[in-house]
Amino acid sequence: MRARRRGAGLSVLYGIAAAATALLLAAALTAALRALALRTSFGIGPAGRTARGRTVPHLGGVAVAGATGLVAGTGAVTGFVPLGSTTGTLLLAAGAVALLGFLHDLRPMGARAQVIVEAGAASVVVHGTQLGFSTGALAVLWIVFVTNAFKLLDHSDGAMGVVAVVTALGLCVSAGAEGLGSLAVLLGLLAASLAGFLVHNWHPARVVLGGCGSLFTGFLVACAALLAHAGHQAPASPAALFAVTVVASADTVLIVVSRRRAGRGVLRGGPDHIAHRLRRLGITVPGVAVVLGAAAGLGAATGVLLHRGAVGASVVWWLGGAALVAVVLLLRVPVYGGRRRARAARVETVDLVRADA
Repeated sequence: MRARRRGAGLSVLYGIAAAATALLLAAALTAALRALALRTSFGIGPAGRTARGRTVPHLGGVAVAGATGLVAGTGAVTGFVPLGSTTGTLLLAAGAVALLGFLHDLRPMGARAQVIVEAGAASVVVHGTQLGFSTGALAVLWIVFVTNAFKLLDHSDGAMGVVAVVTALGLCVSAGAEGLGSLAVLLGLLAASLAGFLVHNWHPARVVLGGCGSLFTGFLVACAALLAHAGHQAPASPAALFAVTVVASADTVLIVVSRRRAGRGVLRGGPDHIAHRLRRLGITVPGVAVVLGAAAGLGAATGVLLHRGAVGASVVWWLGGAALVAVVLLLRVPVYGGRRRARAARVETVDLVRADA
């Protein structure tokens, strides 16, 4: 008994030390990569400049993915926290998706190629869950959806990072309660790395995640949510999956509906996300990050309660209803118009890192 307690204490100490290392490493790598980008113009594309000409490299995702993978890999090699086959496969698949995003940052590629790679990586992870064929196919589609929904959140200073940190911490609690220690550690490292990145991404942002970091984060969060809830019976499991991704899902639904109603292509970017509309309502850029983070926190807390069986699956209807009301109300905020109106919209959203996602 005493040896078991000592082992548990060492695991906790390692977890704290690993999280602190990931946070500091991500902050240092982000600063170094930003300096490299400003000196060489590497990692600065058309989306790397704001309306006022502020240069914002999109290499933050390399730091987040690198810090998360490096610390997790060190823990596995040293034997402090063995990743196991499932978590190890997840980390490798997320690395492949991060590489996809990095290549897309350097040279934009078509949506079809991105979806194929993401679906392939998701299939590898889902294969280990031993879900049925039809359920597994739906899981792959859901992972691809959430991955790209998180990518779409990376357009406002601090917003994506705050939402992802809160979501990862909520899933970390659920994974730990499920006995998935290595997955919980990986999620904790992701949250810590994102926190280190947020030091440079808070308003006014000096660097953004880019496709590399946003796809890596979205994929890791989606797959971890699936793994943490795979053993639970329906309808609690699907309800929890919706709860922990409610902000990203609502943002995607909002822009799809908005663009279709305006006769715009769904893949055609514009200042029409939740963050842009909140800015049009007078909320500051940091305030937008806080509002979205609070909403993500509500969703993450609901997911944890569902996972623990503290509340019934019916509670998700209240969360879904609130998200639907928010989408309907935000659709009433004007974001499209002629050249003069579009120019005004760009001025009002000038402090947002990107308006073209």
